[in-house]
Amino acid sequence: MEDEKQFHRRSTLLIALFLVCLACFVGILYDAQIVNGNDYLARSTTQVTTTKTVETSRGIITDRNGKILVSNQEIYTITFDPEQVPDAEGEKHAASVARAVLRLVQLCQEHGVAWDDGLPVSLEAPFTYTFAAATGTQRTRLQNFLADRDWSATELTAASSLPLMSASLLGKLQLEGSSALAAPLLIELMRTDFSIPAEFTSQEARLVLGVLYEISLRKLGGQRATTVPYVFAQDVSVELISILNDGAFGGVVVGRQAVRQYDTDYAAHILGRTGKFESREERDKLNEPYNAAREAGEDTSGLHYYQLDDSVGRSGVERAFESYLRGKNGTRLITTDQEGKITSELYSIEPEPGGTVALTIDIDFQAQVEAALGRAVQAMNEEDGMTTRGAAAAVLSVDTSDVLALATYPTYSQRTYTQDMEAINENPANPMYNRALGGTYSPGSTMKPCTAVAALESGIIEPGTKILTRGRFTSSYFKDYQPRCWIHRQYGGTHGRINVSEALYHSCNYFFYQMGDMMGTTKLNEYAAGFGLGQPTGIELGEETGFLITQDYVQAKGDTWYDHSGDTLQIAIGHLFEVTPLQLANYVATLLRGGIRYDAHLLKEVDAYDGSGVLYSHEPQVLAQMEISDAALAAVKKGMGDLVSRGSVSRQFADCIVSAGAKTGSTQTGDNNANGVFICFAPFDDPEIAVALVLEKGQAGAALASTAVEILNAYFAPSDIGAIMAPEGALLP
Repeated sequence: MEDEKQFHRRSTLLIALFLVCLACFVGILYDAQIVNGNDYLARSTTQVTTTKTVETSRGIITDRNGKILVSNQEIYTITFDPEQVPDAEGEKHAASVARAVLRLVQLCQEHGVAWDDGLPVSLEAPFTYTFAAATGTQRTRLQNFLADRDWSATELTAASSLPLMSASLLGKLQLEGSSALAAPLLIELMRTDFSIPAEFTSQEARLVLGVLYEISLRKLGGQRATTVPYVFAQDVSVELISILNDGAFGGVVVGRQAVRQYDTDYAAHILGRTGKFESREERDKLNEPYNAAREAGEDTSGLHYYQLDDSVGRSGVERAFESYLRGKNGTRLITTDQEGKITSELYSIEPEPGGTVALTIDIDFQAQVEAALGRAVQAMNEEDGMTTRGAAAAVLSVDTSDVLALATYPTYSQRTYTQDMEAINENPANPMYNRALGGTYSPGSTMKPCTAVAALESGIIEPGTKILTRGRFTSSYFKDYQPRCWIHRQYGGTHGRINVSEALYHSCNYFFYQMGDMMGTTKLNEYAAGFGLGQPTGIELGEETGFLITQDYVQAKGDTWYDHSGDTLQIAIGHLFEVTPLQLANYVATLLRGGIRYDAHLLKEVDAYDGSGVLYSHEPQVLAQMEISDAALAAVKKGMGDLVSRGSVSRQFADCIVSAGAKTGSTQTGDNNANGVFICFAPFDDPEIAVALVLEKGQAGAALASTAVEILNAYFAPSDIGAIMAPEGALLP
């Protein structure tokens, strides 16, 4: 009986306990679903979605045969994200971020790793502005930063000393009148603004502020909707990455990035480099197509909007073909919950790599041309000890004006540019100077084929017309100027009675003085311009154009214009005006095409990154056209051919494996020196290539004959040195 009562008591107790638990459970459910249901529902469904830009890789650059010249390589990067820094108990998040940054920069200092800090203030106290050493972009960014915080509205330049405080800041600091915002005060303002812990030393604070400043710039109102990440450091070693991963560095995100990799030591002036913008104006110029389309309400999805942080083509092919190489960045949507945990990650726009740009140059041939130029310059430097001499060469296809080689000496390698920068800057011959496109030189006697064509086509002479040449030339237009032919000046002789072909063979100044005197400067300029001398060639990289002695040119200098003068005689033999080596090569190609001048160009074609099609293929553009009869062309070619076969350069051309035609030239530089100029073409009967060479202070064009032979032999009997393969680790689109 007692056992039965005890059983009932236990059962009752268990049932009561169950009912209590059930009541609690029902109460909790009621609270969660009825009393606070809406709140919990909102919290459970609240997600934060951020949009981040995913950088694409630039297109690769190849030569005309598909050999890779510039590709991409993956490197490790460190990105700092303040939102991923955990909060320290009892401390503002901003202070926790500052401590995380300090820990990171101290680690980088220990390992000798540089990071991106564009704040134009010295790194150590007493702080000073470094505007003179800062880029235009860095000054503009500080200007925007100060304006955003209403601390100053001063426009900053390289010559700026101190920005002036805004009225708002003057009031806040209880100052009157005008006062400069000194660098130490700026640092103190930034310490407060970014909540830098008080125990940080001045130097520690400056290091941290440089990073926080860079991050804040990417959040200013002028940025696009996507978040531009702050890449703290690039090309970081695996060792440092391991330390970062093992050390739980808050806010640090290790990533990968494609950077340019140069796969050749040649064509440095052609290929160019990439880098960041140096000014906002430069960035705005590239954004003009985007802004115009946006204002017109057109679709902008196919256009890139450039940020100041973007890496762009700064020179050479990288700059000229930026629109093809750029590619399209992608967009990644990252969703996080209220606790900051990533719940989903997907692309809203897939990144699209840039196109493959195929150039017209043959990199193996380019290398041989550069080597030939180098040997010519070094040999002459050894003779006279000169250190500032340079040279240039341009080689074009006669059929299309494709640039087959465009060389400058001295040169440098884009592959080792960073390591060699000091030596490059100290070289008195200035290896960075692109002489083939930027150097302007008087053509000297290489102008004589142009003068010959002008005389023949103007009807002044015929191919067989014989003119008696004398030592000293006199003109009916003027009496006081009587220049002599070179043979009379050196030997007291003359070339006798000769025709135009013989005049070219002998390079007789007297003959061409008379042609110029009979035609006048206007007619000479008409043909010179038609051949492209002193005119843009159309090359995509940008160029100097030189000049001709036109009426406008003379009058702009305040001189009196005469169509027939002593200057006319000098122009007829290639003096007083200036042209580039590329213009000279295209002049020869134009002559051989019978007067049709095409644009000289480096872009052969652009292929889609995935091989799906050709985006662009170059077709020769006719820039000018002159009538050159077959008889006139034959007469000029004969004179140039005779120079090679039996003239002053026949000894050098005895080693040439193909028939050719050529013309030498020289022009005084004003310091008892003369530049050597040389033009040639080959094969003689069916020309394929046109070559122009300039050797600064080379004394005579004949000094370049051996170099020209080397170039012709390299082109017509190229060595098989194999294909340049993509290096390990390179990114292919």
